[in-house]
Amino acid sequence: MFIEYVEKMADSVEEKVIMTPKCKTATSTTLVVERKVVQAEASDKIHVAGGDHTGIIINKEQVYENGVTEPCHAQLEFRVYLVSAANGSHTREARALRFWFKPQMTPGERPHEAQAFFRELVSPQDFPKDYVGFIKKIIKLMQHKYLQLKILEIELRQEGTGTPPPAFIEESAANQTPVISEQRVLDMIENAYPNPLTVDDFITAGKWSKAEVKDALEALEEKGLTRAMSDGLYIRQHSVDTQVVKQMPMLCSSRQPSIAIITALYCEKQAVDAMMDNQETFVRYTTVGESNVYTLGTIGAHRVVTTKLPSVGRTREAMTAAGNTTTRLLGIFQKVEYVFLVGVGGGVPHYTDYERHVRLGDVVVSTPAADLTDKSVYVFCEKAERNEKGGWDYEVKPYKPDSFLLQDIALRLMRSHAPWDSYVNEGLERLRGVPGRWEAPLGGSDRLTMDVGNGAFIEVSHPAPSGDQVDRGGLRVHCAPVAGGRAVSCAGEARAAFAAHARAQAYDCELDAVLDSVKGNRKDCFVSIRGISDYRDGTRGKEWQPHAALAAAAVMKAIVAAMDPPTD
Repeated sequence: MFIEYVEKMADSVEEKVIMTPKCKTATSTTLVVERKVVQAEASDKIHVAGGDHTGIIINKEQVYENGVTEPCHAQLEFRVYLVSAANGSHTREARALRFWFKPQMTPGERPHEAQAFFRELVSPQDFPKDYVGFIKKIIKLMQHKYLQLKILEIELRQEGTGTPPPAFIEESAANQTPVISEQRVLDMIENAYPNPLTVDDFITAGKWSKAEVKDALEALEEKGLTRAMSDGLYIRQHSVDTQVVKQMPMLCSSRQPSIAIITALYCEKQAVDAMMDNQETFVRYTTVGESNVYTLGTIGAHRVVTTKLPSVGRTREAMTAAGNTTTRLLGIFQKVEYVFLVGVGGGVPHYTDYERHVRLGDVVVSTPAADLTDKSVYVFCEKAERNEKGGWDYEVKPYKPDSFLLQDIALRLMRSHAPWDSYVNEGLERLRGVPGRWEAPLGGSDRLTMDVGNGAFIEVSHPAPSGDQVDRGGLRVHCAPVAGGRAVSCAGEARAAFAAHARAQAYDCELDAVLDSVKGNRKDCFVSIRGISDYRDGTRGKEWQPHAALAAAAVMKAIVAAMDPPTD
């Protein structure tokens, strides 16, 4: 009898999840969901749920304060478009979440827990499509899984009617042939550079007519962007004097570079070249196999050589070409000791922590994760599969240098708030008149969206600084691992899961073949620097690519300038 009484007392004082309205206006509603130890009985103002919902209480009081005076531990805001069943019109609604956690959770863990809660709340598998489902899912997540979450305040605010922006459509999903344009033809030429293309190459790849291709090529040639070579071949007209050679000329010891910089896109090479002095560019042209381009020059006291990969991707031809180009570069310039992979990438956003959030125009330098024993700076995912426990299993190739000299310099510069922006401005001045928008696009173009399934998406606000975090303005640099692999980089939920697994803050366009060659040639000091141009792998954000490439090149120059002068 005594034991039964004790058990009943324990049940009556266990933590309950209580939802209470806080305030309501004509256009907004604020609710508080909190975890409390209470003994509550049903009344006209309190609903005590039973059955599957035991442990949940709905408080019908009209005015309520949560009693917390300290600022929330984490917050975020996102927007949805509600569809009227009556007339199909859209209402834009902002939804803000403010989190308070139990004292046991450390300040460092709070943003991570808030982000995990949000990701599960808006998971495409069971995204709540209506107001009731949204609140219900919040309560159930808080009740059964996020036990350290003490209070969650929810504000729902209507922002008027409007048409939602178009959802992102994968390029590969478009069934129709893209209309030919000078820009599309130029993109193909730049991607292939330093290899030339024939008219037939454009016809085959773009499904365009011969007349359309020739018109576009003639227009580009008139603008000085391309030039015709012998035998009907077309190539990008480089902005600096270029020497076409069958073999690279012999270089005396004092002209041999000790630093190699590898880029994948044409705008990346332009940005890197803008950081160099005393340039000489050579194109090793061949009709069989891959042609190569090398630009020799100086950055500070260091001799450097830059190259552009002829193509990137997961086709056998692209991987072979990327590896061969790197191997040939390191074979020709045998005094190279340091290798930089510089270019654009896709950022990994953090929805609740300003310091960990990576957005367009930021730069990520590949360094080991501080909280992992594995010191890999680049992690390539070959395969990602769901396991029986609902998590993920990965097949990966990790890469780490034998020497972390470049990573150590980057960390030191980041802590001392290095003047990266001066190199960006220097590059902008040197690139004045070079085609491409090298300045940062307007801020409104940096929109952060999440796919919630069935072609729908939500737009998430970028997190703002909180507590002792400060927005110093200018270029933001992050030091963290970089990841690659199409299995995860463009795969929605798997992308976020793998980034959390590897602690990666950026994805690239699959440069593992390049790093295989770097490691195979026993180059012990390498780093990948990614300027963020989209939220995938860097290949989608063409609007941001030139500026992101310039930002990455500026960080590269700062690291090179901070290296000890060569002894030779």
